Amino acid sequence: MASDGATIRHATREDVSTIYALIHELASYEKATDSVKATEELLSKTLSFPESNDSSKFTPGFAKTYLIVAPEGGIAGMALYFYNYSTWTAVPGIYLEDLFVRPEYRKRGYGKALIKKLAQEVVSMGGQRLEWSCLTWNTPSLEFYASLGAVRKDAWVGLRLDGDALNKYAES
Repeated sequence: MASDGATIRHATREDVSTIYALIHELASYEKATDSVKATEELLSKTLSFPESNDSSKFTPGFAKTYLIVAPEGGIAGMALYFYNYSTWTAVPGIYLEDLFVRPEYRKRGYGKALIKKLAQEVVSMGGQRLEWSCLTWNTPSLEFYASLGAVRKDAWVGLRLDGDALNKYAES
């Protein structure tokens, strides 16, 4: 919980349109709206949600989303994440795919609260790593992450095989 009484909860299937909107708001911030290929239908099929009769059990899916709800009731932001695994430590971790707090809710500690919630989840499952990436030009976010004690991994280069190149290689 954030210091002002905001609450954090897992997104439900009913929140898909909100998650979709937050993804587009993040893409706009990152000047990459043309890159968003997600649809509400795809999000409904690929995200994991708490089962309605048992919030400790989740539907099949590849990623989960925490939403932070401001005291006045609006969805202030999200942390969309999935589990990963380290072969070197032989323990699980979490990869934070997207962290986004809407501009009108910033400077309230909501980003810190979402990352703390993820850190608590990593610790509770016996994991050792919470990892994410940040664009090199995003100085405000890099400074924010550094203030949490996050360490930049400059020795590693991010790589991706996608689109036509992925399909071509898969078929080779």
